[in-house]
Amino acid sequence: MLARVANNLFWMGRYIERSEHIARYLSVNYFSSLDAPNEHSQSRQFVLQSMLFMVGHPHKGDQILHEPDVLYNIGLNMDKEFSIINCVKFARENANSARDLISTELYEAINKFYHFVLNYSVEDYKNKMLYDFTSHIIEFTAILKAKIRTTLLQDEVYSIIKLGVNLERAMQVIRIINAKYNDILIIKNQQSIEITQNQQGQAVGDESQLPKEHRTDTGLEWSTLLKCVESYDMMRRFHKKTPNNINTLDFLILNENCPRSVVNSLAEVAKHIQVLSSEKTIHKGSSIFLVNKIYSEYKYKYIEEIEVDFRTFIKDILDKLVAISKKMEEEYFAY
Repeated sequence: MLARVANNLFWMGRYIERSEHIARYLSVNYFSSLDAPNEHSQSRQFVLQSMLFMVGHPHKGDQILHEPDVLYNIGLNMDKEFSIINCVKFARENANSARDLISTELYEAINKFYHFVLNYSVEDYKNKMLYDFTSHIIEFTAILKAKIRTTLLQDEVYSIIKLGVNLERAMQVIRIINAKYNDILIIKNQQSIEITQNQQGQAVGDESQLPKEHRTDTGLEWSTLLKCVESYDMMRRFHKKTPNNINTLDFLILNENCPRSVVNSLAEVAKHIQVLSSEKTIHKGSSIFLVNKIYSEYKYKYIEEIEVDFRTFIKDILDKLVAISKKMEEEYFAY
């Protein structure tokens, strides 16, 4: 297989996975905020800033964000590299370049996906059809991953695609966790300001003295995080507790039985990279070495270790995942 074609397969898998996570974050974060019990979580500016933060373009300054514009930029604006429509476009372009190695069924599903997004009404999407649009994106990506699993030979082509899917999944889950964690910090910071003064400018003793609509409910944000990653029901089944910082982060990062967890994704990456490696001895610094090193490191971590300095953990693991991606491209996909 040509390295160029292998690279196309790898990035096809990544863009499919990326479009799904962006769409689910938009949908869950937006609609959960409409029923939020406190004023902070209901704020449209807060929700829009969270969306931009998740896709890697945090809002800076005091300028008011306009909901239709933000939704359009993330969903259907082809001038924004991070948009869903560009993810789908890039997935199709990469599929075109590897057409001979994938099944007709998979290619047709990708083509149908692309034309659905390309022809979607921008005005309808901006004003009233966010749920319809994101639901279709999630359904199409589920179909694509089913086609990958059920119509392709379980060979190098399959492993390359799955490498892209699982590496991107680990990255997107971390980005979603980081975005919701940032939301919680913002809420708490606003809450602390309100606690220090009441409406007359007098000191307030504790959070319970604030009006109900101003009180922090971090449990809601942790629940929203789990729903953004389609893991709420299984987390409740596993831990049998209300979501909080410890059990939510433990489930999404370190639980190997959770199919969306970072450790599970790393296990899948380690499994599929083994198919591509012809090395009898694993050399230090190689892709397979780096993958197994980070997998082993996080497989035996406790969530309490991570939670102590969560910002550093986020930066560290994202840097490592990016390094793995670059090393893979250098070893297997450079042309």
